[in-house]
Amino acid sequence: MNSLVLVFIGVGMMIGGYLLYSRFLGSKVYQLSDRYRTPAHTMTDGVDYVPTNKFVLWGHHFTSVAGAAPIVGPAVAVIWGWLPAFLWVTIGTVFIAGMHDLGTLWASQRHKGQSIGTLSGRYIGNRGRNLFLVVIFLLLLMVVAAFAVVISNLLVSTPTAVIPTWGAIVVALFIGQAIYRFKWNLPLVSVVGVVVLYALMIIGDRFPIVLPDSILGMSPNAFWIIVLFLYGGIASLLPVWVLLQPRDYINGLQLFVGLGILYGSFLLTAPTIVAPAYNANVPEGTPPIWPLLFVTIACGAISGFHGIVSSGTSAKQLDKETDARFVGYFGAVGEGLLALGTIVATTAGFRTIADWEAIYTAFNKGGVNAFVEGGGNLMNQGLGIPPSLSATILATMAVLFAATTMDTGVRLQRFVVQEIGEIMGVKLGAVAATGVVVVVALALTFSAGGDGSGGMLIWPLFGTTNQLMAALSLSIICVILTRLRRPTWPVLIPLLFVLVVSLWAAVVQVRGFWDAQNWLLLIIDLVIIVAAVWVTIEAFAAMKRARSEDPVVWSDEDTDAPAPVAATADQKL
Repeated sequence: MNSLVLVFIGVGMMIGGYLLYSRFLGSKVYQLSDRYRTPAHTMTDGVDYVPTNKFVLWGHHFTSVAGAAPIVGPAVAVIWGWLPAFLWVTIGTVFIAGMHDLGTLWASQRHKGQSIGTLSGRYIGNRGRNLFLVVIFLLLLMVVAAFAVVISNLLVSTPTAVIPTWGAIVVALFIGQAIYRFKWNLPLVSVVGVVVLYALMIIGDRFPIVLPDSILGMSPNAFWIIVLFLYGGIASLLPVWVLLQPRDYINGLQLFVGLGILYGSFLLTAPTIVAPAYNANVPEGTPPIWPLLFVTIACGAISGFHGIVSSGTSAKQLDKETDARFVGYFGAVGEGLLALGTIVATTAGFRTIADWEAIYTAFNKGGVNAFVEGGGNLMNQGLGIPPSLSATILATMAVLFAATTMDTGVRLQRFVVQEIGEIMGVKLGAVAATGVVVVVALALTFSAGGDGSGGMLIWPLFGTTNQLMAALSLSIICVILTRLRRPTWPVLIPLLFVLVVSLWAAVVQVRGFWDAQNWLLLIIDLVIIVAAVWVTIEAFAAMKRARSEDPVVWSDEDTDAPAPVAATADQKL
């Protein structure tokens, strides 16, 4: 089958979703209004609350939520065949991911930019909030620890990506000053920034940085991990406009250009998909497609991590409420396009089915390497880009996606630690909270040895935890919409589906951990399941109460949406 069929259908669905479905959500469900003054204006502090151009904020949001997951997930999931992965990515992006990301962004900025965890306390009770924070803390810990390992592995395996990866930070610092301090023309700054980034890739391809086998007694992987956490800690403390926001913005542009190059190679080569539509002969040990497909591909279809970003950083920078549609929904579309490109690269980027099967010898054998190899082959054939430079471009894309997610994750984890401290009666400053985040993440990362592989210890739980987090966020949105007497079906139907498949997958994993006698993951998985079920029950009880209470009306003059009185205390079910 010609891969262009998938490209045109997939891209058409996602663009149609933004133009049509997101418009319906914005006008009928979330009822976005330009008259409402966002927290970025009412609570401006120059650090976290900063009114931001919607294109700049989109770049920050898109690269923060994307990470390496929309590459890793689809690149692994095509082992079951390209058709299931394609259907989940396209349908999930249009009807679930965009709605979820837009909804969490809308709900947060209507409540002073508060996190989705805090909103759970307002709408379903303090007990639900505490359990919610447990899930959020574990999810963020998985992200920052695992992505540090992923980035370090790529920097070691693809040394040509070292210069553009770290050079992007210097470029971002200049862009932040140019936009906010010197007020230079945004399009001009954007073009110059992208050109410099791609020039750094060419330089990196010519001058790879290969570290010695031992640096200060550490392996290259361990050295990069420590440097990454030091950077993440510093970045989380700086005002968002200095580094985090411009870094994400310019990376977003660069990554979209990279997607353009990748899709351009599809158009010029029109490669044939060599992988089966449905693979009935999966390697031994491959888990069942139901329900594992829906947690293997998280980012790119629906991801709970997006709700944490939307309500953690993006909601504090929204200039106008109507910008939420572009930032939230179109941010999900950007990730869906990356996931779709990954599916094509990993199924049509090989000459024969034998070449494809040589990569997919076992579950989890695809991943980023399959994306880099398959996509690099297509870029070489279609655009004549040398294989080494193609690999550098794609590896840098993966690293920058992961790095922007990691530094945003450290900042978000700092907020969570501070919130947990307040619950426990301990007030933690930004530096102290960041120190806690970095120490805990480093302890996990090096818990299995000096190579830093411990960062992947709890990663097998990411898929189910991430999707359960999405279901919990959707449940909070459902409670809010119920109180406002607005349509809930666009949220409730995806909520029920994601909740069922996520809990199903979590139970499957419990059995696998029991058989493997992996007691650590077994206990953590059970804790997550209990917390998720408990929060869900309280959320549905809150919806039931909301239907019997007087509806709430939000005014565009309100700077903080009123919370229901009944939701401020724990409810006995």
